[in-house]
Amino acid sequence: MHYKSQINDLGSDAKSFAVTLPDVTAENLRGVWKTIAEFGSFNFAVPSEFGGSGRTAQEFCSHFLGFGEGCRDNGLAMAVISQIWTLQKPLIRFGSSQVKAAYLPKLLAGETLGAFALTELEAGSDALALRTRADRVDGGYVLNGSKAFVGMGPNCDIAIVFAQTDPEKGRWGLSAFVVHAEDQGFIRHPAQGKLGLNSVPLGELEFRDCRISEDRRLGPEGAGAAIIQTTLDWERCFILTSQVGAMRRQLAECTDFAAARNLFGQSISEFQSVANRIADMRVRLETCELMLERAADLYDAEKPLTQFAAMANLHISEAFLCSSLEALRTHGGRGYLAGASTEQDARDALGGVIYSGTSDIQRQIIAKMEIGQRSKPNKLGDSTNG
Repeated sequence: MHYKSQINDLGSDAKSFAVTLPDVTAENLRGVWKTIAEFGSFNFAVPSEFGGSGRTAQEFCSHFLGFGEGCRDNGLAMAVISQIWTLQKPLIRFGSSQVKAAYLPKLLAGETLGAFALTELEAGSDALALRTRADRVDGGYVLNGSKAFVGMGPNCDIAIVFAQTDPEKGRWGLSAFVVHAEDQGFIRHPAQGKLGLNSVPLGELEFRDCRISEDRRLGPEGAGAAIIQTTLDWERCFILTSQVGAMRRQLAECTDFAAARNLFGQSISEFQSVANRIADMRVRLETCELMLERAADLYDAEKPLTQFAAMANLHISEAFLCSSLEALRTHGGRGYLAGASTEQDARDALGGVIYSGTSDIQRQIIAKMEIGQRSKPNKLGDSTNG
């Protein structure tokens, strides 16, 4: 019970802090980022030997559920979580001691903005189709190619970039590199407009004969596919934690609004259609919180994540989208006005069924693994499903 109380306190403290954050603009993004770092949000899930707080994934989830409930900027909350799981964690798991010392302290302090550069225009969900090349030269590599839809890309100080080092080896020919904004030949294109998550700049990165020293490669040459899979498992488990927090806020606001709003001489909460929406929002919230708890249990126990990560990402992204539309319907015309939290949540939620792999890709992963597990022969040579 004592541990459970500490977990709940983490969420409450994060919610109270997030409420105080100012609206993010291009001018104050770095200042807000530094403020979040000073609160300690970037330290979660980072072991103490690397400068983090040594918290568990369960504690991470509690913190960012509260953060997402208090912060109405879903894009900012998601960007913070993304840095933890797609920048900091890969550096810890796959980086050399020199790489960790060079980059982690500034990431944790909020002094460095990072980006995870995987997707290309011609290779969205098919990582093995990457065309960016890293050709060996004396002392390192030369990168040529481009990346698309990179969150924080236009503003990043560093990026983890995936490139082909030996295309003939297929998945074993991919490698990962840390690229600096000041590297000659590294071009950050301007931010692109998008439907939602507007506080997070998104754009293309380009590499024109960009020379990278060998000590900035993550892991051995050819480890890129393993790094991609591991990082995507982490991201899919936890990237939407703050949006589950937003679902808590949605439910509370819809319940209060429905109880207070009167039409035809009664509270609209007494209309069955409205009551059903609130009930469905509650069920979605409960199942999403349970999936996060399960994901954290698996991560903390160092158990395989791939299939459950796809399930968590699929369910939470679609649940947030459904609940965002239900919240908009419940608030009626007020909810449709520009600037309303219901309108913003609906736009932000649409991105969730695309990033970290589309819902279609998540279903493909789940089904492929399920069918593969069921078709394995048992000790008698029969299939496991009889």
